[in-house]
Amino acid sequence: MRRFFFAFLTALFLLVDGSLTFAMGKILFVPLDSRPITNDETALVAKELGYDVLTPPVEFLGAESRSGEPEKLWAWLEKNAPGSDALVISSDSMLYGSLVDSRKHTLTENDVQNRILRFQKLRQNYPDVKIYVYGTILRTLLSMNHSGAGMEPATYQANAVKIYRYSALLDKSEMGQASGREKRELKKLETDIDKNVMQDWQNRHSINFNANKTLLDLTKEGVFSFCLLGGDDSARLSATHREARLLEDYAARKDVWRTKFQVLSGADELGMMMLSRAVLDMKNEIPFVHIVYNDGVGKNTIPAYCFESLENEMKGAILACGAMEVPDPARADTVLLINTFTSGKTFPANDLKKNKAGKKPNASTEAFMRKLRNSVQKGYPVAVGDISFSNGSDNDLMEAMRRESLQYKIKAYGGWNTATNTLGFLMGEMFLVNFVPEKARNELMTRRYLDEWAYQSNLRQDLLGTLSTLPGKTDSSGFITGEKKQAAEDYLTKKMREFAKERIKLPIGISLDKLKVTLPWKRAFECKIEF
Repeated sequence: MRRFFFAFLTALFLLVDGSLTFAMGKILFVPLDSRPITNDETALVAKELGYDVLTPPVEFLGAESRSGEPEKLWAWLEKNAPGSDALVISSDSMLYGSLVDSRKHTLTENDVQNRILRFQKLRQNYPDVKIYVYGTILRTLLSMNHSGAGMEPATYQANAVKIYRYSALLDKSEMGQASGREKRELKKLETDIDKNVMQDWQNRHSINFNANKTLLDLTKEGVFSFCLLGGDDSARLSATHREARLLEDYAARKDVWRTKFQVLSGADELGMMMLSRAVLDMKNEIPFVHIVYNDGVGKNTIPAYCFESLENEMKGAILACGAMEVPDPARADTVLLINTFTSGKTFPANDLKKNKAGKKPNASTEAFMRKLRNSVQKGYPVAVGDISFSNGSDNDLMEAMRRESLQYKIKAYGGWNTATNTLGFLMGEMFLVNFVPEKARNELMTRRYLDEWAYQSNLRQDLLGTLSTLPGKTDSSGFITGEKKQAAEDYLTKKMREFAKERIKLPIGISLDKLKVTLPWKRAFECKIEF
């Protein structure tokens, strides 16, 4: 808290409308899209420290059924850049419109390359402003076996399984690991996949790959203070993993150092990581982190949607955030405990047979709880990365923490989406909460418990099972709209209040009397929580 106090004293004070306010610095943040987790909730963490974080008007950002507006985003960036200390920018938004737009756009390679070169002008116009860019390596296909409705070109649907298999075999073949049978299968798939679909898919990946190469060129030129690329919804063998390999090789040939560039699995967490790095650079802080893996496979776990082991992912994430790993937990600013099954397997949080809380923790949870108790008892500043399940918390772990009153004896928690989404967002947040008051830290953690435990692991499934009984008609497009949406939000608000009252031991000073849950993307996959 001493560092926060001195930083507070040196902040810039402004008198506005007769009230004394302050700003630690001005950051422009261009999110990946308009989802709460990638937009508002990411910016909120830096705002809690007193930074003036400006985001574009939400109508400029991509949404569930709306493309982003790159030209308007570039104009917004130019207008607001004067006086900024740092720019944290999603290249997907600036080049294509959003993450989803990067998969569906109709742009040519020239269109995309011309937009990338605007970053050079941005650097020339603002030579003293640090620019952090984050982008994605195009995902192969959602869930590796189908293209999500509305999230990729509709023409891919009939060929999705074949395309994924083709990309996996191509990756494996180029690494010299394919058998003779697999090489023959690869050749057969080249003729079996619809030629027009294959051409479109290859062209789309080529545009994205070349755009990322240019981002690396600009990093070499000094345009960016840091460039972070994430493999969106990836796997060990896939087109996304293949392109990540090739980009790392390209960076090595160009002498783009790892202190300026990283490739990781993931997408939605990248903005939080770069915003955290921008703040830490502004504060001249290099946080120390010590990582504790669960028993069993532990650090060698390769979670779903990832193309690297946990250990390798964490090493890259720590470097990307501007932190340093230390072997002694007593020296660490944060001791990060990562919850995995001892088997190394990961499961979806909506697998209610596996993701249920027993009266006693299962063997994997008990092994993790021993490590958690030990770290808390020693007084270490603890963060919990809960990645046994994708898209939600481990109910068994959360109940064990509740029973032992550990929910607010840690400083940060993550159990949100894919393993890298969870750990990347958590890492960015946990480094920054060192500088916020305890009440603000508890509020941020309460938000995570409500979203990741209450909603993602429990209430989302409840809603989907109840939706047909709620008032209103179901939208033919698959979105939850109109009267049905209002009824769903009212239902979720009521259920979340009940869940929190029963299962979250709120600290003094935090009230959920004004809690409200909404569905900003008109679907059940994510929600927005206000309290």
